[in-house]
Formats: sequence, structure tokens, C-alpha cells
Amino acid sequence: MKPSSANPNAAAPPPLRPLLDGIDRLSRLDGWLGAGCLVTLTGLMIAEVAVRALSNVIPAFPADIPVAWEYGSYLMAATFTFGAAMTLRAGGHIRVTLVIGRVSPAIRRWMEAVLGALGVCFCGYLAWSMAYFTWRSFDAGQTSISSGTLLWIPQVVVTFGIILLMIQFVARFLQAALGLPLEDLSMRAGGVAE
Repeated sequence: MKPSSANPNAAAPPPLRPLLDGIDRLSRLDGWLGAGCLVTLTGLMIAEVAVRALSNVIPAFPADIPVAWEYGSYLMAATFTFGAAMTLRAGGHIRVTLVIGRVSPAIRRWMEAVLGALGVCFCGYLAWSMAYFTWRSFDAGQTSISSGTLLWIPQVVVTFGIILLMIQFVARFLQAALGLPLEDLSMRAGGVAE
């Protein structure tokens, strides 16, 4: 654990600090889950290419992995949603700072708080919609046509990633309202090798 001076939430009021630190830990978990999905996706695509190459040499070898493209799409969606919360906290999302970069720090904080609240609303609606969609798939017992996979399983993974992003927007709103650092630079990659 880092010393409190390195903690961007160190100046938060005592009741909120454990909440904000917990959300930061969830964001780190979110990033690791996204990285795991990306590694799995890469391995699946490499396996697909290898199987295809071997089938050209060994005729009895299957020409493909039947679920590779379907599961690849599930993993891609999970990678995007799982990586979103940590990316937001690290300040890695693409932003247009044409307006926000030209205003005073007080107005910028106010704008960041408003944008954080809008992010909570948008992601909250998206999370609710995705949860409802997932519930309907679960309730109907929907399965994939090509693999027979229960569709609620990959849908609940994506829903969880969106909920984590919404929670990070809640933290961003609170941090902007309290004048705390909005980004945790320790979550950023240190260089190209990382």
C-alpha cells in the first residue's frame, strides 16, 4: 500500500475516503479483468490462426475453432467495458478540452462535476438497460445459435463492466465537487514497455 501522501484521496473527508479508495481498488480490479480478457482474446485469435495453418498441412486437422469468432466478440466487449473505469481514473479517455482547457480552475471544477454527474446518469441508464436486457435473456433461456452458449453469461460480464464505470463516474463527481485530484497517475502505464 502506498503512503497516504501518494493517495489522491488523502484530502477527502474521513467518511468519504474509504469509499473513494474502495472505488479506486475496484477500478484497478476492472483494469486487470480487462487485461485478462485482452490476453485471452489474443490467445484465442493466435490459436485460430495456428489451427488454420495446421489444417493446411494436416488435412485431418479441423479448419477452424468453431467458437473463436463468437467468443472473440464476447471477449472484445468485456475488454472494452472492463477497461473503461480504470482508464477514466487514470485520465486515459480521449477528451476534447477546447472549452474546459480555457476556463479558470474554479469553473473547470464545476464543469468537471457537471460532466461527472452526466456520466453517472448516462452510465446508470446504460447499466440499467443492459441489466434488463441480460435479465430478459436469462429469463427466456436464450442461447447462441452457433455455440449454444447461454447469452446471459457474456451479457452479465459486460453489464458488470458498465456498472464499474458508473461507480467510477460517481467517484469522479465527488472528487470534482470536493476539489480532489480527478486522476490517479499511479494507474497510468509508466512507458511503452508497460
